[in-house]
Amino acid sequence: MKYQVDELDRGIIKQLARDGRMSFTEIAAALNVTEKTVRLRYKNLLDNGIMGVFGVVNPVAIGVKAGAIIQLKVMPQRVKEAVEELKKFREIRYITMTSGPYSLLVQIAVPTQDDITETLLKINQLTCITEMNSIIQLEVYKNSYEYY
Repeated sequence: MKYQVDELDRGIIKQLARDGRMSFTEIAAALNVTEKTVRLRYKNLLDNGIMGVFGVVNPVAIGVKAGAIIQLKVMPQRVKEAVEELKKFREIRYITMTSGPYSLLVQIAVPTQDDITETLLKINQLTCITEMNSIIQLEVYKNSYEYY
């Protein structure tokens, strides 16, 4: 049976999205349940693949200061191939299939504007890509990991 996320699970996820280092005791107090309940629910969320624990890096702090969103037109019969090739790009941090004239959208994060150009040229070498539209990110105002 598939694990069903309930309001308590959502509360735990919300607390951890705000502060991933929050203790089970603090979460329990905020949600008015026992620490043991939070610990068991946390384990279930991890074991069922609903939540993962990762370190989130401030990209600017490590020298990643430029980014772009790139819309890609792909030969219809080669979309899966395009996705597999794009996954190999270290600079690409997000790939999604979209509706409309551009079947894929990717987001890149790189140190400089010159690196954006280099990445666009590399993507353009993929034979399954027929057209590209790039949108340079000038400023990021919100980047959230909260889903509730």
